Amino acid sequence: MGGERVCERLSEAVGGTPMVRLGRSLPGFAGEAYAKLEFLNPMGSVKDRLARHLVERALADGRLAPGGTLVEASSGNTAMGLAMMAIEHGLACVLVVRRQTSPEKLAALRALGVELVLVDGDLPPEHPESYNRKARALAAAIPGAFFPDQHNNRENNQAHYATTGPEIWRQMAGRIDWFVAGIGTGGTISGVARYLKERDPRVRVLAIDIEGSVFTEYWKTGRHGPPRRYRVEGLGDEEVIACPEFELFDEMLQVSDRDAFLATRELARCEAIFAGGSSGAALWGVRELARDLGAGARIATLFSDSGARYLSTIFDDAWMRRHGYLEPADAADPADPGAATLDARAAPA
Repeated sequence: MGGERVCERLSEAVGGTPMVRLGRSLPGFAGEAYAKLEFLNPMGSVKDRLARHLVERALADGRLAPGGTLVEASSGNTAMGLAMMAIEHGLACVLVVRRQTSPEKLAALRALGVELVLVDGDLPPEHPESYNRKARALAAAIPGAFFPDQHNNRENNQAHYATTGPEIWRQMAGRIDWFVAGIGTGGTISGVARYLKERDPRVRVLAIDIEGSVFTEYWKTGRHGPPRRYRVEGLGDEEVIACPEFELFDEMLQVSDRDAFLATRELARCEAIFAGGSSGAALWGVRELARDLGAGARIATLFSDSGARYLSTIFDDAWMRRHGYLEPADAADPADPGAATLDARAAPA
């Protein structure tokens, strides 16, 4: 799984990502925290694992035939992984993506030959033109289509139970007190959590949700209210889906868009880890947890995708100010749009 690998296909390079100890982003923490850098997968995210697993399984058991069509709803990362698998296996690829998805992701998908179907991310989940409903309808209408249904297909979880979980266990030498990860489809955190808890029932799991998602209230009460709009991509959902194994989570916290984005920017400046908004959310969760942990505590987390997919959003000062996540750059050099630093105070909520 090291740099000596020679692969026949790009998908063979999926997995084997490094764990890196976090330092300057956790000042004062006397324990140890390590992040698994999943953005170093070939297509830039943890979702490469899911895409490879689902497509290979479907081809093996006949649910997907050569020359068929992959149809899925994705915030962009699963879409990239599916595009890789479609190219390798000669498949067509039709992906439903919200219009609000970062321009970098949309451009990358078009470069890979994906047929994009853009939908309004503000539509309620029950609307036939909404994100998940549209993908299901397209799959039913296209002959030879395979709809992996990453939100409700627990083969998603199995991909991480079989690969990500064992890698983390080995890299942490079997010494983990807490595993912290964002929850989007729920496949990554659930598959890893199940593996780690089977190896050591004392491992505790903290799921990081986004404010506006329905997951946290459902985990706490078994009910959920109406969702609210949020901007972090790849976290939370507007309805309860089947992949999250809520019984495996020991704690859930909700992060705001602002806190997730500011932590993402700090991660780049403090650790040279150039990751996306869900990774900033995970760092925020590690920080919240670390406040109550002492020397000897060991935390593992996971950074899902690359910051290169958010250059026009999270890493763009003007975009951040426009949406109220940074104050106006009163002290910045007006000739340098990037002159505002991370010391800029967050705008009032």
